[in-house]
Amino acid sequence: MLLYAIESLHSYSFENYYNPKNYDELFKAFDVGVFPIYKERYIVANFSKLMYLESNGWRSMVATEDIFKLENWLIY
Repeated sequence: MLLYAIESLHSYSFENYYNPKNYDELFKAFDVGVFPIYKERYIVANFSKLMYLESNGWRSMVATEDIFKLENWLIY
């Protein structure tokens, strides 16, 4: 699933992704091994805390107001 998320992000091909309807749907995606995309820029994983992937590795996400807006998330 990570490879698919990387390919989708690199090609900006989000036709199989959609905005979650609620937070339960978003966190369920983490539980089943899907890597949501945040703001069409970052692949996100839940390693007991939310982390986003950069070119030099995983970084911890800072809790900002934008994280709580469901329209900023895409899930597969």
